[in-house]
Amino acid sequence: MTTASAHRRALVTGTLFALAAGLTWGLVFVAPLLLPQYPALLLSFARYLAFGLIALPLAWLDRARLRGLARSDWIEALKLSSVGNLLYYLCLAAAIQRAGGPLPTMIIGTLPVVIALVSNRRDQARDGRVRWRQMLPTLALIAAGIACVNHAELQQLRQDPHADLGRYALGALLALGAVACWTWYPLRNADWLRAHAGRSPSTWATAQGLATLPLAAAGFAAYWLWSALAGDTGLRMPWGPTPALFVGLMFSIGLLASWLGTLCWNEASQRLPTTLAGQLIVFETLAALAYAFALRGRVPPPVTLLGVALLVGGVLWALRSRPQLRRLAPQA
Repeated sequence: MTTASAHRRALVTGTLFALAAGLTWGLVFVAPLLLPQYPALLLSFARYLAFGLIALPLAWLDRARLRGLARSDWIEALKLSSVGNLLYYLCLAAAIQRAGGPLPTMIIGTLPVVIALVSNRRDQARDGRVRWRQMLPTLALIAAGIACVNHAELQQLRQDPHADLGRYALGALLALGAVACWTWYPLRNADWLRAHAGRSPSTWATAQGLATLPLAAAGFAAYWLWSALAGDTGLRMPWGPTPALFVGLMFSIGLLASWLGTLCWNEASQRLPTTLAGQLIVFETLAALAYAFALRGRVPPPVTLLGVALLVGGVLWALRSRPQLRRLAPQA
């Protein structure tokens, strides 16, 4: 297989894995809307408690490869789990419950632009560098698409005399916190995966689930204890007012969004430059919007469909860009 054909194959396969990750990650935007009476802190601990429990049987099946991970690898998995899992979803769920679905989706939708800008400078020695003039059309299309998708929602917010602008502002700040967490996570995760190219992405996804489990279990238990000491908090712990929906959703997104989504993203990160992979997070935004409108039971307005077309156009344009590695000066 020639270098060009191998590059093309990695590009296509990596893009498909990024698409699959986006489709699963879009589900996490739905849970806070379906469970508005559950605090974001409880949702975050419960989701990753489910993820950790799902990882246990997977870890037993993959125990031989997990034994090959060093202590430093487990520490890195713990860091990634703390920031990219627990803290990220805490910020995201709290933002959605305070500002609704569209505003946090818009802010999270800037991740492709933010990650592309950061990684194009940070990782150029490893992945090569895409010229800024090559990136500009891609970033402009994605940014315009995000603006169009959320235009109608923001207009509705401005026209609502009963809107709590302070609550929406807090939701926006929390969404920015989620962006910071998930700018750091894929960069550090890609560092480990590219440095350990021989490691299985599924093993690394399971390792992150195991690392998350004690943190999530301790957090869930602490929240349960605090709820009992505080008295009437409006929740019947441990499962709340709608236990079947709560447990079912937590295990569904724990399996699909957390483990399967992480596995697909790890596969994509091993095949794609971080700058390109970062732009493909736009699939998560598209999936989240599709699920939100399906939940509402209505067709998106024309401006939203235009935004989707622009987002897709930006992704297709990004796939045409090939990073150029820096040439080292010959040593005397």
